[in-house]
Amino acid sequence: MFTVCKPVRKLARTAAVLATAAFLAACDVSTIGGGPSINTSDPVPVALLVPAGSGQAGDAALARSLENAARLAMSDLQNVQIDLRVYDTRGSSNTAAAVAQQAVADGAKIILGPVYAQAANSAGIAALSSNVNVLSFSNNTSIAGGNVFVLGPTFDNTANRLVSFAGSQGKSNMVIVHSNDAAGQLGQTAIANALAGSRVNNAGSVGYDRSQQGVINSVPSVKATVDASGADSLFLTATTAGALPLFTQLLPEAGVSTTNTQFIGLTRWDIPPQTLDLPGVQGGWFALPDPSKAQAYRQRYNNTYGEAPHPISGLAYDGIAAIAALVSQGKSNALTASALTQNAGFQGVGGIFRLRPNGTNERGLAVATIQNKQVVVIDPAPQSFTGAGF
Repeated sequence: MFTVCKPVRKLARTAAVLATAAFLAACDVSTIGGGPSINTSDPVPVALLVPAGSGQAGDAALARSLENAARLAMSDLQNVQIDLRVYDTRGSSNTAAAVAQQAVADGAKIILGPVYAQAANSAGIAALSSNVNVLSFSNNTSIAGGNVFVLGPTFDNTANRLVSFAGSQGKSNMVIVHSNDAAGQLGQTAIANALAGSRVNNAGSVGYDRSQQGVINSVPSVKATVDASGADSLFLTATTAGALPLFTQLLPEAGVSTTNTQFIGLTRWDIPPQTLDLPGVQGGWFALPDPSKAQAYRQRYNNTYGEAPHPISGLAYDGIAAIAALVSQGKSNALTASALTQNAGFQGVGGIFRLRPNGTNERGLAVATIQNKQVVVIDPAPQSFTGAGF
């Protein structure tokens, strides 16, 4: 039976010493990579770093949801014993470094979390000399590498999926519309890289300042770029909470017709749900995790804990379940880098995923559109890494 051990929750007691599944199956791992040796006959100590103690209400709720998800994963698995130890980072990179070092001293063989990029980077540095890997909940690929892996969904993964699908649908010229801030630049780079490796031509990029006037000012440039290049698709980094509603109104009014130009989004267009009511998003494409699996997870979490899970809580489930799937093979090198990055990947709460040797990840995503104010999947999420979309 799968053992759920009593949690150990600890706060940092020292100053930072360093600067900054029932659902899962893993294939055979035989090569040794960076990471500790474990005894799979004993409970495997796993440290879970959560942002509790920061004083922010949002962090407290997030921490609770991550721990709940991890324990839900443990209840789903059999024949593996995990000693889950929970440490509070207080939302601080300095504290994350201290508790990561403390977790290693307490015997942790792998660290799950923390959430924020700087904290995850600090935790990775703290655990590096002990050869302990960190599966962070961040989606910031700039911290990935060495002993730090990011579990969060990445722009690169989403861009590759959508550009590949666009090419399969006969799209040949794509214009990128991106904000000029850091997130927009990262998104633009991800889309440009995806285009460079595809059959779709990069027809140009248009940047805009993140303000209402900045969006308004950019619309003529977007129209001119589409007209000059003959682009048949437009890839926007804008979010539903940011410029997306304005762009999807102003661009058609300026003559960039959604009938002739396919609008594509780098972020989810179905959150919040009222976005689906906007006329301009009808017919747009975006990517999302396998909807049926994601819904099943949300329902099980709600049934177990009496509340909805935090949107990123499934990352904790995925991390625990992947660890358990590898440990279940009974090999001492189950938590090494080569084991964690085996090509077949894992099946998680939102579909298949795998960790890459460079510390990033790939997730199998569905492509959806919006029709009559409803989300409609037009290309299902692949069920293996030899399936569509890869």
